[in-house]
Amino acid sequence: MKKLIILDFDGTIADTRPVILNTFHRTLDAMHLPQHTNDEIAATIGLPLLKAFHVLEPMDEEKAALCTATYRRIFEDVNAEIGVPMFPHVADTLRQLYNQGCTLSIATSRGYKSVVDFIKGFHLDDIITFVIAAEDVKHAKPDAEPVIKTLKHYSMKAEDAVVIGDTHFDILMGRNAGCATIGVTYGNGSRESLIEAGADMVVDDFAEICQ
Repeated sequence: MKKLIILDFDGTIADTRPVILNTFHRTLDAMHLPQHTNDEIAATIGLPLLKAFHVLEPMDEEKAALCTATYRRIFEDVNAEIGVPMFPHVADTLRQLYNQGCTLSIATSRGYKSVVDFIKGFHLDDIITFVIAAEDVKHAKPDAEPVIKTLKHYSMKAEDAVVIGDTHFDILMGRNAGCATIGVTYGNGSRESLIEAGADMVVDDFAEICQ
């Protein structure tokens, strides 16, 4: 395994899909916007919220910002109602990788406070030592900037790192930075989309990463 592991959060570490879909539906209603199917909404997971709302509905920056603020407010309520679990074998596998000497970090389109709160709640904050979130970059995934900033933080090279994620956005981000990539099929992307994006490895269970 590479020295540095750069992890996506939503759909890779945590099963946030039910909470995200529910929150989007409530937000669209609250903003008096047309509803979209779960598949249409899920296709935007991995993008920053501002971009996701643009994908779903044509709107100006001001409206997208208002949608984003509304989403974040509603998300807290939905999260309290539904909750967000980790996917099977993620915690144990991450600790195994950490004990083997790997450095663990996160590159996500989620807001910084939200992802840090989740990591603390999952009791992973002792092994995940760096987070690049939506507000930390000018160019979000699939742009390479989140990975490049992470490499710079650790003074490592692209060949030292692997990017792990569940969507083609994650795989393209890693490839655009020159890193190895691993796709997981249990999240929001399909095996076909991960392969098409150029994933070096595709797994159905997070534990397979250590095999």
